[in-house]
Amino acid sequence: MADTVQSLEGLSALKPAAPEAPKRVQKLDKQGRAYATGKRKNAVARVWLKPGSGKIVINERAIEVYFARPVLRMLIQQPFVAANRAGQFDVNCTVSGGGLSGQAGALRHGISRALTYYEPDLRGALKKGGFMTRDSRVVERKKYGRKKARRSFQFSKR
Repeated sequence: MADTVQSLEGLSALKPAAPEAPKRVQKLDKQGRAYATGKRKNAVARVWLKPGSGKIVINERAIEVYFARPVLRMLIQQPFVAANRAGQFDVNCTVSGGGLSGQAGALRHGISRALTYYEPDLRGALKKGGFMTRDSRVVERKKYGRKKARRSFQFSKR
């Protein structure tokens, strides 16, 4: 080091400036929709988001028909509530694999990602809510010599 610092105040001048975060841009297709994929367990959701009245269509069925349980419908609405965009976007999606709970989680993840592609400024609010993180927990595989993944057969001494 050629520079010698005489006081602590001069130390801050030597520190290089932190690089700025890359500016995120809007990603839309030719129809003006934002596309994203969401995943949870074994379920995969392909989500198309466009401005509208808040209608959600899953596999060409209404959300009330596809997800009959209110808890799953609430789970899907969470990204819109966190971003204060409830009822402002139409969602069209196809979901495959897994069960209903995994599909709802995949749809929530896909909607969150599509929202950030449509409005990059919403990323902070959605990330703080934990909607941008892919939940990587999956079912553990069954091992040989065991009844399930960890459960062993009943032991009997005699």
